[in-house]
Amino acid sequence: MRSLDDWQRPGPTPRQRRNDLVIALVVLAAALLYVMLARSVGQFVWGVERSAAEHLAFAFAICVPLVWRRSHPDLVLVITAVVFIAGQVREAQEIQFASGTIFAAIYAAGAWGPDHGRSRWLRVAVIGAMFGWLAVAWLIAVDRIPADAFPDGTGELPPLLSALVSQVLVNVALFGFAYFFGETAWLSARREAVLVEQTEQLRVARAAAEERAVVTERLRIARELHDVVAHHVSVMGIQASAARRAMERDTATARDALTAVEDGARTAVDELHRMLGALRTADEPVSTPTAGVDRVEELLDRVREAGLTAEFAIFGDAVPLPESTSQAAYRIVQEAVTNALKHAGASTVDVRLRYLARELEIDVADDGRGATRAGEGGMGLVGMRERVALLGGAVETGNRSAGGYRVRARLPLIPAQRVGASS
Repeated sequence: MRSLDDWQRPGPTPRQRRNDLVIALVVLAAALLYVMLARSVGQFVWGVERSAAEHLAFAFAICVPLVWRRSHPDLVLVITAVVFIAGQVREAQEIQFASGTIFAAIYAAGAWGPDHGRSRWLRVAVIGAMFGWLAVAWLIAVDRIPADAFPDGTGELPPLLSALVSQVLVNVALFGFAYFFGETAWLSARREAVLVEQTEQLRVARAAAEERAVVTERLRIARELHDVVAHHVSVMGIQASAARRAMERDTATARDALTAVEDGARTAVDELHRMLGALRTADEPVSTPTAGVDRVEELLDRVREAGLTAEFAIFGDAVPLPESTSQAAYRIVQEAVTNALKHAGASTVDVRLRYLARELEIDVADDGRGATRAGEGGMGLVGMRERVALLGGAVETGNRSAGGYRVRARLPLIPAQRVGASS
């Protein structure tokens, strides 16, 4: 993980630059006015007469860099510190606005420094230089202070020591506040940047999740469409073929076959209409036609009408199944029987449901051509495996040793109330 100091705060906006220019000009005008007023009443920092040009020049030099306090904070801090100390050495520096300027520069370096680690050490160095100059100035001033300079002093401490400690404490507080608030402003900007970055990451993750949800829904609808259409169309094809063969020699058989084709077509169209109607309803969740294990016998009746011998048996004590498990079991039987009818050339299919202690086992076997048939890796078997995987089950497909093909799936018996609570 990157250190906080590795983050660089973006530079000021054009509006912030304009604000800095206006503030600097206002401070400069006030500083120049203050210099003129101070000269008019004879107030000078060190009691030494300097020209008006020099006083105004130092005030100008220390205020103008404020224009770039956010765009080049480190450079502004160095320039301001140098001008401040130079003005003190020349005894021509106005003290009020100059002090405010140096504190603003320290704050800006902490809040806007492009290299936070460098800005931290630069601020420490400047503050140290300021206290170093304070010590030098006091050493110089001691020789100028007469013995009776504090005739009204009544405290318990020596007047000179009290004045020195007082000035040190004031500067410690002012420099400390400037340093602290600059650091706080930088940390606040850093937290805001982290929040913006995390928000963008969440937006991207949400978009990806929505895209995955769309893909998942499309796959689910594709499975449902395949299961609904493939079975009925396959049965219709077998019945139509039987009707064609029986048309000339057995009119009754042909009529029955065509009736089955008609019923299968009507059922397929009805189910498609329900599914497409749900898809067109934007305000409601997509719901597709459902069928469960209770309709397996009905499914096999249609297969028998197509000429396939179908055997069905249930083993164990039947228990109520969650809708998802019941529907998956029905679709697995439907797909396996459809493949036997459509691809395998089978004459017999054996369907068995076994209710075990923890699983429902679906076993569908036929006597067709086995693995030589088409569709071994088709959409139907893929959809079957996806259904089973979603429920945490397992599926096996392959040739039987006695000939034919077998589909065996195991679905966990999860209590219906748990499924409803987790959905």
